[in-house]
Amino acid sequence: MKRTLWILLAIVAVVVVWGYSVYNGLVEKEEAVHGAWSDVETQYQRRADLIPNLVNTVKGYATHERETLEAVVEARSKATSLNVAAEDLTPERMAAYQQAQEGVRSALGRLIAIAENYPDLKANSNFQELQAQLEGTENRISTARSNFNDKTRAYNVAVRRFPTNLIAGMCSFDQKPYFEADEGSQKAPEVVF
Repeated sequence: MKRTLWILLAIVAVVVVWGYSVYNGLVEKEEAVHGAWSDVETQYQRRADLIPNLVNTVKGYATHERETLEAVVEARSKATSLNVAAEDLTPERMAAYQQAQEGVRSALGRLIAIAENYPDLKANSNFQELQAQLEGTENRISTARSNFNDKTRAYNVAVRRFPTNLIAGMCSFDQKPYFEADEGSQKAPEVVF
């Protein structure tokens, strides 16, 4: 009788330690996803912070290109007004966020194309510096999105893998959405005036 009780207690202890370990592993992976999401938001905020400087620099040269300048400002405003907390990452909210950021990228592309018509502006060191900053920011955004997807993949695999999925289901660890390529991103954007 005592031997059976000890065996039963040992089995229960192993299951409890395993459950504890699995739960903490899921928490760690979920926090990695949240941290990666914060990195993505930081890079998008950096881009949003650079836009007013770029617009003001171009404004001095391209006063008659008002519609494009207003489109950039409006796209930035829409993108910065849409906040998605790491805890609220749903496919719908992620799609809305990506759409707002794509609007900024598209408007910036039109603005840079306008600058090509102004040789003095292209030679302006402020404009060149801002353009380099934006290019670097776009690279950082790409890297942050890729890192976010890597962390999300690791988390989603852990949530779905047996027997970890048993603990995940009991403790409400749900899968997280990925960043996806923007529709039409395989084609180079066309700028028409």
